[in-house]
Amino acid sequence: MTNMPPLGSNLRGAVDLSSLVNRAPVGTPPVAGGGPPVTGTPAGGDASSTGAVTVPSLVLDGTDANFGELLELSSRVPVIVALWASWSEPSTQLITVLEKLITGLAGRFVLARVEIDTNPQLAQAFQAQSVPTVAAVITGQPVQLFNGPLAEEQISDVLGRVLELAAQQGVTGTAEASDAAVDAEPVPVVDEPLPPHHLEAYTAIEAGDYATAQNEYRTALAQNPNDTMAVAGLAQVSLLARLQGKTIDQIRNGAASSPDDLEAQLLVADLDLSGGHIEDAFDRLLNLFPAQPAPGRNTIRERILELFDVIGTDDPRVAPTRSRLAALLY
Repeated sequence: MTNMPPLGSNLRGAVDLSSLVNRAPVGTPPVAGGGPPVTGTPAGGDASSTGAVTVPSLVLDGTDANFGELLELSSRVPVIVALWASWSEPSTQLITVLEKLITGLAGRFVLARVEIDTNPQLAQAFQAQSVPTVAAVITGQPVQLFNGPLAEEQISDVLGRVLELAAQQGVTGTAEASDAAVDAEPVPVVDEPLPPHHLEAYTAIEAGDYATAQNEYRTALAQNPNDTMAVAGLAQVSLLARLQGKTIDQIRNGAASSPDDLEAQLLVADLDLSGGHIEDAFDRLLNLFPAQPAPGRNTIRERILELFDVIGTDDPRVAPTRSRLAALLY
């Protein structure tokens, strides 16, 4: 197995193609045109950048340990990198859409799924401040695409633009999955239909309408208070709503300039958790707790419990945080 080169040397000078995606309401196409060409392999490439290459699967799990191989693969076929977290419903939903699109494009791409909690080096290298974050790698160079949920039609358009950019760099090869022959008799996967209010919430999340999504999950809980999916969905979309429209610098600078502003500190904790820095988020909240009056303590307690629902109450970081909170309460 090839050792992974230092990430810093491979992920510098990322070309920002965020202009490809105009985060407008669903149905609005991304901005026409493309970003500047990626520097590196000249247009036209060489023989190694064309033809077919065999890979274990068109959908792979990228890790801190194996990413060097994916960087090498990107000189033959574009690699889409999806940074996600199992506790984030929008990111798991996006992974499903990406898997469907990538496998349907006959080897024009390889998808690398990177779980940020277990691959902190890659999360830092791709500057993933929230999940999901999606990028491409072409000839070893990163191309930032978008973060947050996006409609399937818009993702398809972005992938088409990435193919154009790859062609400019001479990367026109295809990937052939070695497991394709084994799957001659694929077992059809039948998705369980979503309950109506969950489906409406998902649609609203794709459109960036977090208020509607929150209302749909609240309605689902009013009908069934034991709906654990709705509990998690409401917590996750509430986190997205609190961060919506705010930049990382605004949040961090606001907290630094107003250390006694509880809402500003809570928002930094939201930001930390959304970027996978879960221990940092809980530490911040627990350290704030002792100095707060009773209303502030209750606010912090409620926020911690809500963040438990975001990451899942079975997450191994929940139990020690719950113990620390109990020690502060009693």
